[in-house]
Amino acid sequence: MKQPLSRRTFMAAAASALAMPTLIPARALGRDGAVAPSNRIGVGVIGLGDRGNYHLSALSAFKEAQVLAMCDVRGAQAAKVCRGFHEKSGSKDCVATQDFREILARPDIDAVTVAAPENWHAVMSVEAMKAGKDVYCEKALSLTVAEGRAICETTRRTGRVLQAGTQQRSDSRFRFACELARNGYLGTLHTVTAAVPSGKRLLRIPLAPVPADVNYDLWLGPAPYKPYRENLCAFNWYFLTDYCAGWIQSWGVHHLDSALWGAPQLMASTLEVEGTAEFLPEGDADVSFGWKVNMTTPEGLRLRFFDDASSPVGHGVRFEGDKGWVHVTRGDIRAEPARLLDVTLRPDDERLYLSNNHMENFLQCIRSRRDPVAPVEACHAATSISLVADIASRTGRRLVWDWSKERFANDDPANRMLQRTLRTPWHV
Repeated sequence: MKQPLSRRTFMAAAASALAMPTLIPARALGRDGAVAPSNRIGVGVIGLGDRGNYHLSALSAFKEAQVLAMCDVRGAQAAKVCRGFHEKSGSKDCVATQDFREILARPDIDAVTVAAPENWHAVMSVEAMKAGKDVYCEKALSLTVAEGRAICETTRRTGRVLQAGTQQRSDSRFRFACELARNGYLGTLHTVTAAVPSGKRLLRIPLAPVPADVNYDLWLGPAPYKPYRENLCAFNWYFLTDYCAGWIQSWGVHHLDSALWGAPQLMASTLEVEGTAEFLPEGDADVSFGWKVNMTTPEGLRLRFFDDASSPVGHGVRFEGDKGWVHVTRGDIRAEPARLLDVTLRPDDERLYLSNNHMENFLQCIRSRRDPVAPVEACHAATSISLVADIASRTGRRLVWDWSKERFANDDPANRMLQRTLRTPWHV
């Protein structure tokens, strides 16, 4: 039997313990380039396709971001990506789930990135912000204009940060092109042209059994129930309007956002819109695969929106004025006259928001509570105008879009296309 510890022995042992140094890892203290846990931003990544994997890679570049959870309704994909993330990052803190609601319920997660298909963007973003999370939401912002408006209102009501995935706003070439247009270096602006790829023309998307690892009901979410189709969860959803308006929206929103950034007068009042589009005469894909849409302000400024094959100036965004033009794409910028590219902005010129890394800007704004470079209203406007173009080409008639009301003037059938019913129990 052990002898009772005397008071003198106890006090000596305590003094000895206090004299010994306590070894705490530098990472826990935030030294040696590490960030202390109390200063890290806990992040969950929702959707683990191409964009979700990009989010993981982008977040891994910043020590203050700690990915704690990831989600994909495809269980095998979620497990595979999580294993790869553990191996690459050396962290075992991240867990995988098939249900995004488990991520939103965690108090240690401060922000989420949303990289699910467009039919989910509004519900996931709204629910995340209501749960107190900041959001990085991929483009397009929403599947309908009404859903986009709900995201805008929730962002402002909750005071959360929402960064839209229109990452061209963090590209110096696009920023400079827009600054040339906004500051009069092109003269009086008369035409803006945007052209993007139209997507893969899919004739048949065969019915197929739901893969055993897929929670199909949760994949559909707010979309109407329809039988599963081959490769639906990975790529083919882009070309079915239950989940996406097609690349007129999903790709188009990038260049349309740049067009509106460089020519905000396009959003001043109304736009007269008319256009045509190509639809497959048979098959399952029901989005457009080619379009020519013209939009005109009351003052005569034109926005021309094409698929790449139809564009008279090729892929990209072109701003044209009576003294020259500038044409920008990812990786290239051209101008006529060429000396426009050598312009140094004057001290009194308008300077656009400076960001050179989209994810870094999001993380900075989580801390500062400042609006990010791609704020919710900007992406809502670009998403809306892509859908306006789609609706005009589908109706085949001239429409007038009223920015202040976010409706078409005197056209009830067109206005009914601005929203859709969500499948129970989902709502925004």
